[in-house]
Amino acid sequence: MSHRQIKTDVVLIGAGIMSATLGALLKELVPDWEITVFERCEKAGEESSNEWNNAGTGHASLCELNYTVQQPDGSIDVSKAIKVNEEYRVSMQFWSYLVNSNLIRNPQDFIVPVPHMSFVQGEQNVTFLKKRFEALSNNPLFQGMDFSDNPGKLIEWIPLMMRDRKLNKPIAATRIESGTDVNFGALTRILFDHLKSKNVDIKFKHNVDDLKRTRDGAWELKVRNLDSGVVQRHTAKFVFIGSGGGSLPLLQKSGIPEGKGYGGFPVSGMFLVCEKPDIVAQHNAKVYGQAPVGAPPMSVPHLDTRSIDNKESLFFGPFAGFSPKFLKSGSVFDLLTSVKTHNLATLSASGVKNFSLTKYLINQVMLSKEERMEALRDFIPKAKSEDWDLVVAGQRVQIIKNTAASKGMLQFGTEVISAADGSIAALMGASPGASTAVSIMLEVMKKCFPQHIKAWEPKLKEMIPSYGVSLLKNPELIREIHTSTEQTLGLSGKKQANSA
Repeated sequence: MSHRQIKTDVVLIGAGIMSATLGALLKELVPDWEITVFERCEKAGEESSNEWNNAGTGHASLCELNYTVQQPDGSIDVSKAIKVNEEYRVSMQFWSYLVNSNLIRNPQDFIVPVPHMSFVQGEQNVTFLKKRFEALSNNPLFQGMDFSDNPGKLIEWIPLMMRDRKLNKPIAATRIESGTDVNFGALTRILFDHLKSKNVDIKFKHNVDDLKRTRDGAWELKVRNLDSGVVQRHTAKFVFIGSGGGSLPLLQKSGIPEGKGYGGFPVSGMFLVCEKPDIVAQHNAKVYGQAPVGAPPMSVPHLDTRSIDNKESLFFGPFAGFSPKFLKSGSVFDLLTSVKTHNLATLSASGVKNFSLTKYLINQVMLSKEERMEALRDFIPKAKSEDWDLVVAGQRVQIIKNTAASKGMLQFGTEVISAADGSIAALMGASPGASTAVSIMLEVMKKCFPQHIKAWEPKLKEMIPSYGVSLLKNPELIREIHTSTEQTLGLSGKKQANSA
């Protein structure tokens, strides 16, 4: 074992979209900082960021019904939808900056235009969708949204979903053409290629076994080469733990008080995938439905047109699954070893509270392919089993923590946990994660580098024109940014679904 310490300024743990984004931002702001990346897989974007592990979408609240909640008085709370939409626009501005600076060559390698739609059935749901449409369509962030409950119009929009459909109950949909499909696996790999060209040291097949604080406030990491077994010591002034489900165990090893009391609940997902060109050609949209009663928000069923390696396919799901692993390449003991004295009470409270979720997950795991096909037939009435394959997606680890309201609450968003001195930060949680990566990493930088933010501001404004400004209060700026990002990212040319 090597006792020589290798020094660097910044260590990024995990080669996913989060580390890629933070690395790309820092390289623009402080090009002379030395950055080292450790990733246990053999290439970038292999876990949660991978396109086959369901990190492919552009979450902008254009179609996700779980971001708009109906209040007891019947009104629709759109605050979360607005927040996610603004954050997605921040990501698009940063990607545009990278394209305009020739740091990314072909944006169509990771982003393409795909209409976003919401689809509901039944009188009550149609009423909800109409109210949602009214609450959003006048908002400058959601310009261009259309609503229809006319089956003739829906045949134009979603021919594959309308064919052979019994029209025995009211149906409706909203549609917005300016939606996107983002291949976050491809974007992650593009960003890491860019970082490599900027002399970032990226070490694949290296696992961070342990980390501890040194006397001078830096962090010492014990890093193992998975091929040779050689262990080295690396020290850094700042560490970012962006390793998806692998973040919780490392946060616990860091021993920072801010990480105490957190637990993790792993949920895996499965998708039905169709790659038959004649079927794929009949559908061009991401269509979100409503989660079944009692199901967690991450299980909202959706039928997505996906573009992977210039080839289109249709994904339907997700179906939840359960595995005690925190990463797809993790260990079956991950969940067990994450239980500590400081989070035991939180986890126990959560177990009692989330009994219905546990029951739901067990039922989902037990589903046969034919039962999964039945769920798909809600969207495509005459879908045939032989046209669809089941694909196992990535692992998500939902955060369990105590809140002011209650102990052991299961959280469905993402959260940045950082030490008081800003020397270490960890990102935990799931959706809408990747789509809002730039905003999340700006939050990391504000928490961890407060002394630099003022000096970085002019460059941040150059990279993200809306930095520090509320888009909602500046409709003119929204239009300006929307036009320029669409143009830069090659999203202005729309294509129509083939209704053959």
